[in-house]
Formats: sequence, structure tokens, C-alpha cells
Amino acid sequence: MNIFLLLTLAVLAYLIGSIPFGLLIAKTKGVDIRTQGSGNIGATNVLRCLGKPLGITCFVLDVLKGYLPAALFPILASRLLTQASDAGTTNPAFGILFGAAAILGHNFPIFLKFKGGKGVATSAGVLLGIAPLAVGFGILTWAIVFFISGYVSLGSIVASAVVILAGWLAGYGLVTALALTLLGSLSIYRHRSNIQRLIAGTENKFSRKSKT
Repeated sequence: MNIFLLLTLAVLAYLIGSIPFGLLIAKTKGVDIRTQGSGNIGATNVLRCLGKPLGITCFVLDVLKGYLPAALFPILASRLLTQASDAGTTNPAFGILFGAAAILGHNFPIFLKFKGGKGVATSAGVLLGIAPLAVGFGILTWAIVFFISGYVSLGSIVASAVVILAGWLAGYGLVTALALTLLGSLSIYRHRSNIQRLIAGTENKFSRKSKT
């Protein structure tokens, strides 16, 4: 029964993660975001193609679909499980399980034939639920790298590496550190095309002087 409950919540987390907010937001403007800019359904492409308000809205929603499963589903599980009432709140594996399911949903959404985004915002939401200190370091790193370079992707890649490092140095424990390593590595892997463009000098760059 307990395994069935956990699997049910994991599937629900995956389905929540699969909601393509970027695509849905763009459609309200009559735009298929998959045919614009980089073709990605994530917040960065929405921001670039449709402006700050919609881009920020997409980012917040993508963060929430990672945060809610990672932070709230463990509490829900603890109340539904017949055993120890605090099991869901003290076992970090539950938050990691549900958070990872949400990230997989965003990266490989069933609603879009498993072709999704890179999972940066959703991963940030998951990390905010299970390791807020690591998120703080990651956000600060992203902001610094983006401000200096103008590349969103470079900021995301470096921030992911910093989150991995913070997971091992901030005293979260082995399970959480391993989870942060896997999530950070997945985020970097999903940016492999961006890495190729960065090396080739063809990556899209935000300019403080541009209208965008």
C-alpha cells in the first residue's frame, strides 16, 4: 500500500511537471513557441520572444511545478501513510523522488511526445524545496555570470555546477548530495547544444542595450 501511494504521487508529480506552461502561455498570444527563437518551451525562450511579463510568469510557474511536489508531496505522503506520521517530513528521499519525477515531466513531457525543456527553472524549484541553501548559491552564481556574460545558458550551466558543489559542502547528507549531483548533471547535459554554440560563438546573447 505504501509503495502504491508513493508511486501514485510520483506519477502525479511527473504529470504536473509535464504541463508545458511556456507553450500554453505563448498560445494565448497566438504563437507556437516551438517555432520561435531557440524552439525551447522554457521561460528563457518565452522571455526572449514574448517579453518580460510572460517570461517571468512562465519562470514562476515552471519553478512551482518543481517546488510543490518536492516540498508538499512528502507532507501529504506522511499524512496518508499508515506508519510514522513524520516519515514524509524527515526522509529527504521523498522530496527527491517527487522532485525528480517533476523534472522528468518537464524535460520529457508526455503531452508533447517527450520533447520538453531543459528543466532549469523546474530543477530550481525542486532544489528550493529540498536544499534552499544550495539554491541560494546557484541563483547568486547565475546572476553574476549572466550579468557579466549576457548568456542565460552559461549562467545556468555554471550555476548547476555550483549547486553540485554546494550539495557536498553544505552538510545536506549523502542522499541529498547525490540527488543534487544527479539533478545538476542532468541540467548541464540538457544544455549540451548550448555548450556547442557557446564554443562556436553562435549562442543567443541578451544585451542590456537591446529592446528585449
